[in-house]
Parts: sequence; C-alpha cells; structure tokens
Amino acid sequence: MENFNATRYKLQNVATKRIFEDEGWTLDDTQSSHPSLIRAVYESQQIHPHGEEHGIYRFAEWLPVKRMLAGSCAPVTYKSKGLAQKLGLKNLYITFNGYFPEIGARMSTCSFKETEAYSVCGRLNGSHKDKVLVVASAGNTARAFAKVCSDNRIPLLLSVPEDNIDALWFDAPLNDCVKLIVSQKGSDYFDAIHLSNLALQSDKFFAEGGAKNVARRDGMATTVLSAVTHIGRIPDYYFQAVGSGTGAIAAWEANLRLIEDGRFGNHKMRLMVSQNAPFVPMYNAWKARSREMLPYNDDCARIDAEEIDAKVLSNRKPPYGIKGGLFDALTDTGGDILVATNEAARAAKELFLECEGVDIYSAPAVALATLIQAVRDGEVDPEKIVMLNVTGGGEKRFMQGKKLHYLKPSAVFPIDPDAKEVAEKVGRLFS
Repeated sequence: MENFNATRYKLQNVATKRIFEDEGWTLDDTQSSHPSLIRAVYESQQIHPHGEEHGIYRFAEWLPVKRMLAGSCAPVTYKSKGLAQKLGLKNLYITFNGYFPEIGARMSTCSFKETEAYSVCGRLNGSHKDKVLVVASAGNTARAFAKVCSDNRIPLLLSVPEDNIDALWFDAPLNDCVKLIVSQKGSDYFDAIHLSNLALQSDKFFAEGGAKNVARRDGMATTVLSAVTHIGRIPDYYFQAVGSGTGAIAAWEANLRLIEDGRFGNHKMRLMVSQNAPFVPMYNAWKARSREMLPYNDDCARIDAEEIDAKVLSNRKPPYGIKGGLFDALTDTGGDILVATNEAARAAKELFLECEGVDIYSAPAVALATLIQAVRDGEVDPEKIVMLNVTGGGEKRFMQGKKLHYLKPSAVFPIDPDAKEVAEKVGRLFS
C-alpha cells in the first residue's frame, strides 16, 4: 500500500466527449457551454482486482485516487439461496455493503457510502491541505465521511438535517477535525445542501461535489465491479433504491467500462431503481418521460420526506436531467423507476432477515420490495442474472455489545438561515 502509484486517468465531458486533464479536484468541464457530468477515463482498460487486504482499493485501477487510506472494505457479492428460492429466481446475486462477517463484509458504518468516502478522500492531494472539506448528507454519507476523515485526520464540515442526526453514531469518539452543523427540525436534505452552500462562500472550505465528483461515483461503482468479477459476467438486471440516483449512474458507467474490458459480456444491465412513496419526484418525472424534474412544492416535499422510512432517499434536486445523469442512464439501459411503500419495505426487510440472516436498512428494503413486485408482475425473467445492491445492512449486528458515540452539532441553523451568520459561526469552528 505504501508503494501505491496514483491511478492514471483523464477526464471526459459526457456531452461533448472532450477529454482533458484532472487538475486535482476538477468537478466540471469549464469549457462546456451546457451542464454535463464528467467521467474518468482510465489508462487501464481492463480491471484486475488486487487482494482483499486492499479493501476498496482492490479496484484502484478504476478509482481516481492518489493514495490508499487505511481501514476500507470492498463490497461483497454472493449468490443467494434463501431469498432466491423464496422469489423463484435461479440467479439472484446480492452485493452486500455493511457488516456481515460470515460473508466477509466488515464495513463499520454499515453503508455503501463508505465506498464513496474512501474513494473521494483518496483523491485528495496536497492542493487542499489548508482547507476544510464540506459534505452535505441525509445521514449515511455523513457517517461514512466522518469515520474516514476522523481516522485519517482530514478536516471535515458536515451539514445534515437535525431530524437525521441519529444516523451519526460511531463505535469510538471522533477526532476533533470533524464538525457538524445542522438545519433545524422539520428541514430536509435539500435544506442541508443549502446550508452547506452558504458555508462554502468562505474560501476556508471546498465542496466535495456530490454526483459531480468522479471519485464519488467510481467509489460506488465498486459494487458492480464486486458483482461482475465474482459472477464472471455482467448481470441482466440491477436493483437499487435511489435518493439522488448517483449510485445507479455509477453502476451504468461501470457497465460501460466492463463492456470495453471485453471479458464480461457486451450487454447493458437493465437499471431497476426505486423510490420510497410518497417521496417520488424522480418517478413522477420518469413516468412523464420528462428530462426535467416536475414542479414539487417545498413544503409538500418536506412533508413527504418526513413520511418515508428511508430518509436517505429524500433528495429534491438529484442529478436526474443533467447530461450523463439518471435520465440518460435509464434511457440507455431500458431501465425503469419503481415505487415501494413503507409497508412493503418493512415486509421486505423482515423477509431479508429471515432468508439471508442479517438486518438491512430501509433503503435496500425499498429495492427488495420493488424486486418482489417486479418478479410478481413478470417483469423479471427468473432464469436471468439479477444483482440486488444492498446498500446498507448489519447495523444491529455491528452494534451488539458496543458503546456508541454520537456526533453532536456545533451549530443549529433555521431552515432559511442568514448567510452572514452561517459564515461567522462556521468560520469560527475551524479557527
């Protein structure tokens, strides 16, 4: 690990196909006249995973990283028996992100957001050494970044809705380099993003970038790399619940790279992504075949976000319509957006525990609920290869017998905060 050489890659504008150099933390193509995601184009056209001791960096050939950080774990894929039999599927593969030691899964934050955090923080170089990384989150992303940044002494400012801070639990106290600000009760993820943007007006801070950060997407793409290198073939269907859709975009991008690799098939998995009713803005846009998100009243959105079990799926401004975003991913793969109620997700959660022997979060339970429905409706061929991305699980297992530590907010701000007050309070946190 100490001898790791930075991965060699360039960046490409999805819309214009222009290829250019990464200047260290490039999030956009500054020469583009239209909004578009950018992608990493790796020098290595084929993926050759390293040993499991490298954690997520076993896939470093396809991660835009300059260093390897200690403590990471890669997603683990296995062929389901119990759940597969229950659903009548011959080839159901579960990619598990969380804590499930029996299969070798040891993500201590119990969420696939760890894949993002280790990749994003591995992309960091010396150009930001006097600045503070800013991450807005609905919960799990914040926990993952907090752990990785604390363990590796990377200054971090988190912005999270106050209603979601129960998600910020840890099995050890965090280093003081990690600070938390929150938008008051009744706010949602979009409010936390707005708060983080106000903090970013100070040049003391820099944005992680969310879906625009190639390291975030390619970190999440390791779920598909795990599945494909285990199965030996690109799956036919990919099921995942989505808040922003970034994980599904990442899955599509990994699929395109794997086709270029040439050893795993030349087909595209059908992306079957899901939202938790009643918070379904992307579903509504997709059913209208609209590239643009449809109008969604702020107050209605906050109320709907409050109602869903899977709070992490409540992104009001996802990278849906942007070139290279979820609309394009679904269109290119013949995919679909499905919906599950809280009730259906709770039943799916119980079924997974019964059949597979480990607890899962509400978000992957939403994905499983829609898989159950799709099988029932004949939308899934039972002979084909199905990948279920379980984006988080094993929390109950991990917490057993442990004393937990919760990250407390350094400041609480109103839903419509004063920009000057935010700048002053946040600036003092890292002085």
